[in-house]
Amino acid sequence: MRFRPATADPAGIGRALSYPADGPVDALSAEKIREELAENRFRPAWIWCAEDEDGEVLGRALWWGRADSERPITLDCLQVRESVADPAALAADLLAAGHAAFGTLPLYDLSLPGDWRTRPDLVEAVAWRRKAAYGAGLTREIERLRYEWTRPRPVPDGAPAAGTAEPGGRLVFREGTDEEFLDAFARLSAGSLDLHTRNELRSMGAGRLAREDFAFYLDCPGERSWWRLAELPDGTLAGLAIPSATPYHRNVGYLGVVPEQRGRGLIDEILAEITRFHAAAGAERITATTDTVNTPMAAAFDRAGYEVTEIRLVLEPEA
Repeated sequence: MRFRPATADPAGIGRALSYPADGPVDALSAEKIREELAENRFRPAWIWCAEDEDGEVLGRALWWGRADSERPITLDCLQVRESVADPAALAADLLAAGHAAFGTLPLYDLSLPGDWRTRPDLVEAVAWRRKAAYGAGLTREIERLRYEWTRPRPVPDGAPAAGTAEPGGRLVFREGTDEEFLDAFARLSAGSLDLHTRNELRSMGAGRLAREDFAFYLDCPGERSWWRLAELPDGTLAGLAIPSATPYHRNVGYLGVVPEQRGRGLIDEILAEITRFHAAAGAERITATTDTVNTPMAAAFDRAGYEVTEIRLVLEPEA
């Protein structure tokens, strides 16, 4: 068995593109792969295939990154032919070969329908992919709800954006300095229900995590000028609102309430502020994610008119 990238020979891309986009887990079509290659979010060096001794492609793995990424960020597609007796073993070896070449372990973000646990074909497909990811070093698992807000209808000029709530008046939103945002990030991490935050705090302090979160959102396609501190009318910090973006849509980004102000429903006003901000800029769609265990945040998205569109099973390396 050979594991090699699409850069290995001139026909490499062709082999990867000709692989069928089949199976119960949604796969990428040749057209979609070409689009991502054109935008530099896929690279030939990030597309790997497993081939037998006759040159038949038995599996493929496609990693994704932003257009300016030096290394891939996430595994976007993993497939193995049904004829392979042990798909988990082949896929684990394929991932390990890619990881060794990249010098990093990108996370695996597996998109699934909400009812996947009731479908035996999907349960089986997820099982071997999970086993392969664990075998390749992605041993920490987080399940997330992927939410989406869509503009429900056109509105007259000057009218509030459809599907958004009016300001509640309990919070004031303002721009802030980098130091203020770093302090807010650190304070919000205390008692957070977000699994990534809780996991990271096991190996680093709140200050370091705040710097990493700050750098992450600064690197996202959204603008730094969009960020807002949420304060009570007397100037007391209540939380944080970071409207952001992906390469495809406007995005909720990061939001939260400081521990001493939680339980008062302020998260609804912060989420509404982000939604209004994007809607006022003309966004037709706003995406967001939250962990399945973070039931208060999920309830806030439900109240704000966001709808669950899929489940994200995220497999990543330990800190």
